[in-house]
Amino acid sequence: MRVRLLYFASLADRAGCPEESVDTQAADPAALYDAVRLRHNFSLGREHLRVAVNGQIVEWDHALNDGDEIVFLPPVSGG
Repeated sequence: MRVRLLYFASLADRAGCPEESVDTQAADPAALYDAVRLRHNFSLGREHLRVAVNGQIVEWDHALNDGDEIVFLPPVSGG
């Protein structure tokens, strides 16, 4: 399946892009994040992130479907 990933803050910096489309066999956001974490060398573990699928915050075991938009939300600080 093909999904669209959106990255913010430190994840976008590390990935070198704010978004990308990827082909994946990942069944859920946990497996997907593990794969992109290795590819982009993300330092944050899942315990430090929230995940949203199609605009809704979901659990890491949420089933993914073709065409989903996934956002990995890192902690951010404002000022």
